[in-house]
Amino acid sequence: MEEFRRTYSRLCKESGAEPQETVLQQMHQLPQGRLDLATQSLTVDTCRALGKLLQKEALLTELVLSDCMLSEEGAVLLLQGLCVNTIVRFLDLKGNNLRASGAEALAKLLRQNKSIQSLTLEWNSLGTWEEAFAAFCGALAANGALRQLDLRNNQISHKGAEELALALKSNTSLQQLDLRWNHIGLLGGRALVNCLPSNRTLWKLELAGNSIPGDILRAVEQAMDHNQDRQTAFRESQARAHVLSKEVRHLREEKSKQFLDLMEMIDRQREEMVRTSKASAARVGQLQEALNERHSIINALKAKLQMAEAALALSEQKAQDLGELLATAEQEQRSLAQRQAKEHRLEQQEAAERESKLLRDLSAANEKNLLLQNQVDELERKVKSQQDQLFLTRQELTNTAAELKMRAVQAEERLELEKKRSRQSLEDAEHLRFKEVEHMTRHLEESERAMQERVQRLEAVRLSLEEELSRAKAAALSERSQAEEELIKAKNQVRLEEQQRLAHLEEKLRLLAQARDEAQSACLQQKQVVADAQARASQLGRQVEGLRRRLEELQQELSNKDQEKAAEVTRVRLELQEQNGRLQAELTAQEALKEKAAALERQLKVIASDHREALLDRESENASLREKLRLKQAEIARIRDEEAQRASFLQNAVLAYVQGSPLRTLSPQK
Repeated sequence: MEEFRRTYSRLCKESGAEPQETVLQQMHQLPQGRLDLATQSLTVDTCRALGKLLQKEALLTELVLSDCMLSEEGAVLLLQGLCVNTIVRFLDLKGNNLRASGAEALAKLLRQNKSIQSLTLEWNSLGTWEEAFAAFCGALAANGALRQLDLRNNQISHKGAEELALALKSNTSLQQLDLRWNHIGLLGGRALVNCLPSNRTLWKLELAGNSIPGDILRAVEQAMDHNQDRQTAFRESQARAHVLSKEVRHLREEKSKQFLDLMEMIDRQREEMVRTSKASAARVGQLQEALNERHSIINALKAKLQMAEAALALSEQKAQDLGELLATAEQEQRSLAQRQAKEHRLEQQEAAERESKLLRDLSAANEKNLLLQNQVDELERKVKSQQDQLFLTRQELTNTAAELKMRAVQAEERLELEKKRSRQSLEDAEHLRFKEVEHMTRHLEESERAMQERVQRLEAVRLSLEEELSRAKAAALSERSQAEEELIKAKNQVRLEEQQRLAHLEEKLRLLAQARDEAQSACLQQKQVVADAQARASQLGRQVEGLRRRLEELQQELSNKDQEKAAEVTRVRLELQEQNGRLQAELTAQEALKEKAAALERQLKVIASDHREALLDRESENASLREKLRLKQAEIARIRDEEAQRASFLQNAVLAYVQGSPLRTLSPQK
């Protein structure tokens, strides 16, 4: 307020006048936002400075100038400053003896100012000058901000009351009007009563001390009660609309949160799928490396077999040399047969022993070959079981994909059914509400016609008219309560239907989540099958390593047999040939294993491609589900908007019903 005082002093000095000390003292003692200059005699210069100051002041909300003995010029200057002010809400001009020029300045203020809500004009003389007061009333009719107007003790006649009645017919903001202690009389009271049915906002009108009959005062009180009830109903409807809007916003926020959670879950699933695809690619690479190692092992075995064949060729050459030596030995044996007979028998015995030993070795080798053959058979059976398991996993993948597609189709069908049901229910509800509104309007029109006929018939008898009015008022109140109960029931029904729709949507989302969990479990099972295949491949690698060690042992045995005596070369050669045949059989078996491993690798590639296709299908299904969710949310928003429109229509119907009350029959027919 110190800045306000300095500005006031500066404006007074600019106009060539000294600021009033009493005004400065009041400014120093005033609270924030309020300027109280009551009972202070304000000069014209002070009013001019205050008018200029109020044009720019943005802190004052209340201005009290009661009993300030304002002159006509000072009042005009003050009110001109308030015309452009947009902050002041309360203005008190009590006891300033405002006249024609003051009334005209007030009319200009009401036309230009859009912020003043309370105006006190008690103990003035505005009603003495009819033309100026008519201008004031015209400005009041055009004003849309004023809520409270005090015109006590303003010498308002019945003509001024008629002007006020015309203004009240057009005004849509005034709520309280005080006209006590004026000269309104019977004619002015009737004019005010006739204007009240056209005004829907005025709920307090004081007319004491105006020589108005009691029936008119009672009619005014009834009209005020009716408007007050209408205002309370309007405020309640606004509160309900506010609550409904809050609920709608809350539901929208919950849906947005659920959608964001679903999107985060889908992103996490996508990341998990990417990680699983990377892990499967790494595992396929590891299997490829293991197969390459097996190829290198098989190549090493082939090299060793080539070395064994070279050793066999050397042994055959040695056998030929030994044959030549045997021929020379036979010639010598013939010449020395007699001397070597005994030695020959001894050699035969030794040869028989060696032959039995070789036979035992052959039987052991045959048993080992049988064991190897059994192992090869077991490997083939395991490979077949792995092929069967891969085939079963592929069938499971196809079955899961088909089930997911079927579930998506079922979900779409359920969505379509829900849409049709919701549309049908909305159409039925709208039809019922339309019928109820038509019934209410017909009933209201019939009641209005009946009331008009009663008023025309019973104008002569006032007592009976008042009794009929009281009865009609009771009937209208009962009908209004019934209409409000029906409105509450309709709102509750709409709310229940919306909750049921939301429950259905949540159930569908839960089913989709279960389908997604089942797909994840199927993926985990596929991962377990791949891990089992890798374990079996490692087991096959270990078995191949055992076969390689067995080949080395056989080669060692061959090298040991090559070192035996020349007499046993033919038998050793036969044994080597048999072992060579067995080795070739083992090589063929290994080649078959190699082909089976290649087939397994191809099957793994096919499984990986199928897995990638399944992932792509699931991503496309997730995208379609997101689109369906978005469409469903848009449909829910549209349904809510329609429900809000219907609620507004019902509210308008109730307001129209309330406005068409029996008090309206008091107004003359136009």
